[in-house]
Amino acid sequence: MTIKELMSKIREFFNGNVAPPFKITSIEEREGDESGWTATVEVIEEKEYMKRYAKDEMLGTYSVVLDKDGEVTSFKREGIRYRSKVDGS
Repeated sequence: MTIKELMSKIREFFNGNVAPPFKITSIEEREGDESGWTATVEVIEEKEYMKRYAKDEMLGTYSVVLDKDGEVTSFKREGIRYRSKVDGS
């Protein structure tokens, strides 16, 4: 499966179940018995609420696990930050 196909599957899953992805920042292949991929996805959280109250948008960072067929099998929000804040600061 190509990276482009994996990105499409991730976008489709997030559009239907979480929120439209802002950015897919990584996709890595998993080796061994549990072959497949892991990905990191950033999502703008509660966009309309933040706009209404003139607040900076919040970005949620999600870890995503895909099986060997490219289907999302699990995801977890790892953190949330203001969009203007640089990671690690």
